[in-house]
Amino acid sequence: MRHAVIMAGGAGVRLWPLSRRERPKQVLDIIGGKSLIRRAYDRVAAVLPGDAIHVIASEAHLPAIRKAIPEIPEANLMAEPVGRDTANAVALACAVLEHRDPGAVVSIFTADHLIEPLDRFTTAIQRGFDAVDRSPDALVTFGIRPTRPDTNYGYVQRGESVSPGVFRVGAFKEKPQAEVAREYLKSGEYYWNSGMFVWRAGAMLDLLEQFLPDSHRAVRKIADVWDTPQRAAKLAEVYPALEKVSIDYAVMERAPEVLVVEMAVDWLDIGAWPAMGSVEKADAEGNVAVGAEVISLDANRNLVVSEGDHLVAMIGVEDLIVVHSGDATLICRKDRADDMKKLVALIKDRTGEKYL
Repeated sequence: MRHAVIMAGGAGVRLWPLSRRERPKQVLDIIGGKSLIRRAYDRVAAVLPGDAIHVIASEAHLPAIRKAIPEIPEANLMAEPVGRDTANAVALACAVLEHRDPGAVVSIFTADHLIEPLDRFTTAIQRGFDAVDRSPDALVTFGIRPTRPDTNYGYVQRGESVSPGVFRVGAFKEKPQAEVAREYLKSGEYYWNSGMFVWRAGAMLDLLEQFLPDSHRAVRKIADVWDTPQRAAKLAEVYPALEKVSIDYAVMERAPEVLVVEMAVDWLDIGAWPAMGSVEKADAEGNVAVGAEVISLDANRNLVVSEGDHLVAMIGVEDLIVVHSGDATLICRKDRADDMKKLVALIKDRTGEKYL
C-alpha cells in the first residue's frame, strides 16, 4: 500500500513571536486563514486517501495538529518525544509503517512550504511512485527547478534520463556560495533539494541498517511495540539517545540508487519572515500586510504581520519587519532576519521560557 508521511517537527524559531513552543509555525493560520500543516495535508489528499496520510511531529505539538487536521485518524499521528532531525523521523515512520504494512511504499513530505499549482505537484508525486514501482530498491527525491541562485538551499544535480521527468542523481550539493549557486542556475543541471521523497519502507530501512545502525535498531524496537501500551516507555527509553542527523547526510548522499523527479511548481519555503513578503500583494509603497491593519506615512518596503484586531501605524521607516502578537512584538531590519535564532536565544537567557 502507498502511504504519505508529513514531517512537522520544526520549532519555527525564525517565525517568533507568532511561532511558539506549543504553537509552531506549521499550525499558524497566517496565510489566507489556512495553516501550513492544513495545506500540506490537503495537497497530499489529492494523491492518497486520508487513511494513508500520517503526520510525525513533536509530542507537544500534537494537540495543535489535531485541531488543524481534525479528520486525521489518531493512529496516523506519530509523536517524537524529542526532535532528532530528519533521519530519525524518517526511520521511525518507515519502521512503524513497515511493521503495520509489510511492503509499504512511503512518500515523505514537508509541512512548511507553499506549493502551487496542485496538478503539477500531483503529477510529480505519481511519477515518483511509478519510479519506485519500476525500481523497488531506488530512493526517489523531488527537485525544484531554481529560479534564482539561492544560497540557502541544498542542490541536486540531474544525471541521465530514466523516464519523462525522472533522472538519475549525479550528486547532492550542500548550500553553495553565491558564485557557485549562479553556476548551478546557469548550467540547468541542478535542482533545489525539496526534502520530499518516495521509497519502499523496506529499502530505506535496509540502508539505515547499513549507514545508521543504532537508529535502525532503536526504531525497530519501537515499531515492535508501537500499537501497544509499551510504546511511550520504549520511545522515552531509546529515542532521545539517537544521533541527530539529516536524512540527506545519513542516507541520500550515500545510497547506491537515487533518482530525482522534477517538480515543476512554484515552491516557497516559509522558514523566516522575509518569505512572507512573497505571499501577499504589496501596496504602492512596497509594504506588505498580513493579518494587520496598516496605515503608513512615508514608509516603504516594510512587512507587517499581526494577530487579532490591531492597527500598526508607521512613519518614515523602510525595510522593516514588524510582527505583533498578544504578548510580544518584533521589530527587525529585513537584512538582519537571519539573526532571529540569536535573538530568541537571548530572550530565553533574559526571560526564561515566558515568551517562548
